[in-house]
Amino acid sequence: MSKEGDGAEEALLSSEQELRLLVDTIPTLVWTARPEGDIEYVNKRVLEYLGATLDEIIGNGWVEKVHPDDVAFKTRTWVANLESRTAHDAVCRFRGADGQYRWFAISGAPLKAGDGRVLRWYGVIIDIDDRRKAEEAIRESEYKLRQIIDTVPSLLWSAGPDGEPTHVSQRLLDYSGMRLEDFKHGGWEAFVHPADFPETAKAFHHAIQTGTSYQGVMRLRRPDGEFRWHHARCEPLRDRQGRIIQWYGLSVDIDEGKKAEDLLRRSEAHLAEAQKLSHTGAVAYNGTAILFASEETYRIWGFDPAQGLPDREVVFQRIHPGDRDWLNAEVRRAVVEKRRYSVAYRILMPDGTVKHLETIGQPVFSASGELVEIFATQTDVTERKRAEEALRESEAKFRDYAETASDWFWEIGPDYKYTLLTENAFGSGAADRIGTACWDRALDLETEPEKWRLVWEALDSRKPFRDFVFRSLGGNGSPMYVKASGQPVFDADGEFRGYRGTGTDVTALVRAQEEHERLRQLESDLAHTNRVSMMGELAASLSHEITQPIASARNNARAAQNFLDMQPPDFSEVREALSCVVGDTDRAGDIVDRIRDHIKKTPPRKEHFDLNEAINEVIELGRSAIIKNGVWVQTRLSEGLSPIHCDRVQLQQVVLNLILNAAEAMGSVEGAPRDLLISTEQHHAGVLVSVRDSGPGIDPDNRDRVFEAFYTTKSRGVGMGLSICRSIIDAHGGRLWAEANEPRGTIFQFTLPAVQVGS
Repeated sequence: MSKEGDGAEEALLSSEQELRLLVDTIPTLVWTARPEGDIEYVNKRVLEYLGATLDEIIGNGWVEKVHPDDVAFKTRTWVANLESRTAHDAVCRFRGADGQYRWFAISGAPLKAGDGRVLRWYGVIIDIDDRRKAEEAIRESEYKLRQIIDTVPSLLWSAGPDGEPTHVSQRLLDYSGMRLEDFKHGGWEAFVHPADFPETAKAFHHAIQTGTSYQGVMRLRRPDGEFRWHHARCEPLRDRQGRIIQWYGLSVDIDEGKKAEDLLRRSEAHLAEAQKLSHTGAVAYNGTAILFASEETYRIWGFDPAQGLPDREVVFQRIHPGDRDWLNAEVRRAVVEKRRYSVAYRILMPDGTVKHLETIGQPVFSASGELVEIFATQTDVTERKRAEEALRESEAKFRDYAETASDWFWEIGPDYKYTLLTENAFGSGAADRIGTACWDRALDLETEPEKWRLVWEALDSRKPFRDFVFRSLGGNGSPMYVKASGQPVFDADGEFRGYRGTGTDVTALVRAQEEHERLRQLESDLAHTNRVSMMGELAASLSHEITQPIASARNNARAAQNFLDMQPPDFSEVREALSCVVGDTDRAGDIVDRIRDHIKKTPPRKEHFDLNEAINEVIELGRSAIIKNGVWVQTRLSEGLSPIHCDRVQLQQVVLNLILNAAEAMGSVEGAPRDLLISTEQHHAGVLVSVRDSGPGIDPDNRDRVFEAFYTTKSRGVGMGLSICRSIIDAHGGRLWAEANEPRGTIFQFTLPAVQVGS
């Protein structure tokens, strides 16, 4: 070979060596392959990473270095590119010399001849493991962030600069029963109460147009159609040029607070104010610095956003001294355990005021388990805390009242057994009754089964009951009477949870009622005795009253006999005489009936009757005493009196007693008229009855005493007549009193309430 040829060959070899050296030293993995796809060369970088020789790699030896999960994908894409003679791009993991797999991006392009044949393949292998893991970490971080957003106890959403929704949290989707698409293009109108939408839309659009924050209160619809009150806030996120790139919104359920607000406005204004707003901010930080803080976070902590992110130590010092150590320990524990945390703590503002915060935090870790950051939401619950403290104070006061009042409070579960009793229940030993039913110590189950059947029926039908009185064994072992009232309790799902109510020791009241009933019975007995006594005094008069119709009947019967003896008999006269006999016997029967009514012992029986007619009957009963004492009786009975509803016999007893007393009093008057005036008239209290006599009168000092039991001015009196009369009038809702009758005598008057006919 000529010297020129040798020189050209040497130059070519030198050029190839330089190219080979260049390929082996560049920080990239290079490969070439034959037209059919067999690897024919890889540079030194490839061999060093794989820990293999070129002989082990060329051909298809490289497949052994690919991760088993990636071989099929890598082979399939490589074969497809060979067939289509198009550029090859794939991602897979190669096992390195240390046995670890790393992610690589493989790119290859064919070198083609003029006729389109592939002459050779050239390609590079780029290490993308760090980028890939970073992307995975970012995706994991985004996933965890999304989890945090979806677990925040509020409804979160975001919108573009034009206000068009771009994302809603899963909690919001679950709450509304809508999809993201349903909120777009104004579809969120269906989510807001029709009465609240116009004002809400106007305020929100104003915020979008002006770039200002938005907040408002409105009712939001649930899938079941129920609307609940929410407080919503919306803040814009701006880029460095101040342009709005996103809107972020938060809605907090304040329905319970809103409904309670009207009830507590006057007495707990600060609680109503606390229920209006609920402010929540977001923050991200790591072990050394704060990475992100929302505008609401700046406001809560009192920092100026214009001064940038505050130093972490400055923020730490703003935590209340009493909460710093345990709060820091709780966060560290959550990080070590790689779990979410929820804490409530205080912060101390520069002006000395204290705020209460509730924070939910989520540590975010890299793929290698390193802490990347902690993302947390912070809610200012100061007003709510104040309201809770006020409520606790109110409950404490109420509890103090319950413990000192005569009433006690109780709660029973679905099995009707006590779960709560205040200490004063049943006098003592309340704790011993927990887990028992009220009837376990009842003393009247067998004696009064019907009332217990009714209360059990009310309990089983979940109905409230009031003023149920039963006899029980007291805490000291003695019998007592208890009056209980209860209301059924249901949870939010309508599930029956038991009853709660009050109990009262009514032993003294029941004893008093029993004593009252005994006295009432005694009074009734005395009234009956008084009537019998008066009938005895009027015996002569009554005998005369009965004798008259009997004698008349006898005469009429004889006349009838005489008319029958006539020839021919005069039957028309007989008929008339017999008719008179019937009338006389009926009149005698009426007199006997009136006497029987006044003598027999019957329970009170109220009815509507003619008062004037009843008074006339009494005057007839007292006729003998009136004649005996030479009394001249006048009546002035008004017509058209309001109807009354009374016991006729008892009322006649009162009038008869007053007439007899007046007749007896005037019997001692000599040389002066003995006038008795009985009158009735309409009165503002109903009906007024007056009995005026012209007797000696009553000493003014003793005028009220005449109504006292056992007080009498009569030598043979027992002093019960006027006392019984007053009791009868009082029982009918009226009033009985005495006044002087000028120029001489006494006026006894009593009123009776008027009633509506038919009542």
